[in-house]
Amino acid sequence: MSIPITKGGYERIIEEARHLKKVERPAIIAKIAEARSHGDLSENAEYHAAREKQSFIEGRIEYLDGVIADAEVIDITKFKNEKEKVLFGATVKLLDNDTDEEVVYTLVGEVESDPEHGKISIASPKGRALIGKTLGDDVVVQTPAGAREYEILEVKYV
Repeated sequence: MSIPITKGGYERIIEEARHLKKVERPAIIAKIAEARSHGDLSENAEYHAAREKQSFIEGRIEYLDGVIADAEVIDITKFKNEKEKVLFGATVKLLDNDTDEEVVYTLVGEVESDPEHGKISIASPKGRALIGKTLGDDVVVQTPAGAREYEILEVKYV
């Protein structure tokens, strides 16, 4: 199964994997060796904490390697002429019709989703509601708090 991802998201995943393998992994191995040198491992909190961190790092590396292997990098520059339609990679300015608040989201793949920074997954309720819509459309999004209605004010591919 391919994982859709933007070029920038793919590069961040590659960099994180590289950092974990080249910096974090060797550092935690050294920390474990140092903790072992302190003797009795059964009561050595430093050793157990280092082993727990090592487990997290190895799990994250495995996850990132899987994402890299299955990634389908979507070149959003091919959508540059698409001035009105919301597709993967679009940055969309919306008007919340209930609050008159403007919000901006970029539609990305699940692995690079970061709602706090305006990156929403195409698989999220908001992402699914926006895909395929065009400039000026009203979009209804079902949320746990109820339906929200937005108007699409702007569509860009940056």
